Amino acid sequence: MKKWMYSTNHKNISIMYLIIGMWSGMMGMSMSMIIRIELMNTMNNFNFNLTYYMMITIHALLMIFFMTMPIIIGVFSNWLIPLMTSNQDLIYPRLNNLSMWILFPSLMMLTMSMFIKNKIFTGWTMYPPLSIQNSTSINMTILSLHLNGISSILSSMNFIISMLNMNSNKMFINNLSLYCWSIMITSMLIIISIPVLASGITMIIMDHNFNSMFFNPMGNGNPVIFQHLFWFFGHPEVYILILPGFGLMSQIMNQETGKLEIFSKMNMIYAMMSIGVLGFIVWAHHMFTIGLDIDTQLYFMSATMIIAVPTSIKIFSWILTMNGNKMNMSPMMMWSMGFTTMFTMGGLTGIILSNSIIDMNLHDTYYVVAHFHYVLSMGVVFSILSSMIFWYPMMTNNMMKSSMLKINFINLFISINMTFFPQHFLGLNGMPRRYIMFSDQMMFWNSLSSIGAVSTTMFIMVFISMIMESMISKQKLMFKMKLFNQEWMMNSPSMPHSFNENNIITFK
Repeated sequence: MKKWMYSTNHKNISIMYLIIGMWSGMMGMSMSMIIRIELMNTMNNFNFNLTYYMMITIHALLMIFFMTMPIIIGVFSNWLIPLMTSNQDLIYPRLNNLSMWILFPSLMMLTMSMFIKNKIFTGWTMYPPLSIQNSTSINMTILSLHLNGISSILSSMNFIISMLNMNSNKMFINNLSLYCWSIMITSMLIIISIPVLASGITMIIMDHNFNSMFFNPMGNGNPVIFQHLFWFFGHPEVYILILPGFGLMSQIMNQETGKLEIFSKMNMIYAMMSIGVLGFIVWAHHMFTIGLDIDTQLYFMSATMIIAVPTSIKIFSWILTMNGNKMNMSPMMMWSMGFTTMFTMGGLTGIILSNSIIDMNLHDTYYVVAHFHYVLSMGVVFSILSSMIFWYPMMTNNMMKSSMLKINFINLFISINMTFFPQHFLGLNGMPRRYIMFSDQMMFWNSLSSIGAVSTTMFIMVFISMIMESMISKQKLMFKMKLFNQEWMMNSPSMPHSFNENNIITFK
C-alpha cells in the first residue's frame, strides 16, 4: 500500500494517473453513447431533458479535465521527462504525488454531483444565467474544478522547474526534446489560464451563496463578463490539450521514419511558442453572437486566422519528416498519418468558423461540435492511443500484436469519421447543439452518427482487450531496433528511479 500511497517514483505516479484517466475516459465515453442513443431515438422522453443536459455537461468535463489532461500530461510527462532529461525523477517528487492524489476527491465530487436532485444542466461552459440558480450540484462541480486546477498548477510548476534546473550541459534549446518543449509551453499556459477560470467560477459561487451580483443584471451585473473570463481560459485550454499531443506525435514520427531529427526542429519549437502566445489573444471568437462591434470582430477574426500559420508549419514539418524514405507501415506510422490528416481537417473547419459572418450562422450548431471533436477526438485521442502503443513496450516489457493493431486502427479511423463527419451536415442544416429534438430531415445523419459512436466504443473496447491479452500472454521483447529517441536507451521497463544521481547544471 505504501508503494502507491506515498510513492515518490515518477513511474508509479504515472501509472496511477493512467488509472484515473482510463476510468474517466470509459465513463465519459459511456455518457457520449447515451447522448447518441437518445438522438437516434425518435420517441424522445421530455422528462429525460435535464438528465440529457447533465450527461452533455459531465461528459465534457470528464473528457477534458479527467481523461485527456491526466493521460496526455500526467502519464507521459511523468514517465518520459526524467528519461528524456537523464534525471533520477522530477525535482519535487512529493509534490508530484500530492498533485496526483488531489485528482481523486476532485473526480469523486464531479461524479457525486450527478446523483443530486437538482442536476447541473449548464453545459461545460457554465454560463450565467443558467448557472446562477443555487443548486448543490453546480457548487460541487465548481469545487471539483478548483481542486483539478490546483492539481494542474502544481504539476506544471514541477515540470517547468525540473526541466530548467535538471538539464544536461549542452545548449538548452537544442538539448530538450520536442515533447519536453511542448510540456514546457503547456505548463506555462496552465499556470496563466487556470487562475482566470478559478476567478470566474468563484464569482459564480459568490453569486449563489453570498448574494453578490457579478453576473446578475438585477443587481447591475453582466453575464457576458463571465464569458470573457471563461473563454480567456477556454481557448488556451484547447492548446493545453493539443500541444502535448503535438510533442508526442513529433517524437513518434521522428522514431518511425528512422531520421535522426524531425524536420526543422527549431521551427517546430517557435511554432509551439507562437501558438501558446496567440492562444491568449483570440478568446472572443467564441463570442461573435453577443453583439461585438465590427472592428472587434475583425480583430478576433484576423488573430484567429493567424494561428493557422504556426499550426500549418507543424503540419508541413510532419509531412516532410514522413517524406523521402520507404514507409514501413507500422501501426504507429498509420496512427501518425491518421492524426495528421484528421487534425488538418479539424483545423480547416476552424478557419471556416473563424470568419465572424459565417460563424453567426454556424455558432452553437453541430458544425462546431464536429469541428472541436475533429481536433480533440481525432487529434488528442489519436495522439494518446498512438503514444500508448508506441511506449507500451518500454513501460511494460510486453508487446501488442502488430497485425491486430493495424486492423484496429482502420476500424477506429472509419468509425470515428462516421461519428463526426455527418455532424458537419447537421450543422449546415441548422441543427443546434445540445438539443434533444430535431426535424425529420436530420434523422439520417443523426442515425449514421450514432451507429459510428456505437462501433467506436466497440473498437476502443477491442483495444483495451488487446492490452489485457498482451499482459496475460507476457510476450517478452526479443528484438533489437535502431532507436534514436533518448528514452529508448533505457532498459525496458526502466528502473524505479532512472539514474543514480541527478544531472544538474547551473546556468551562467
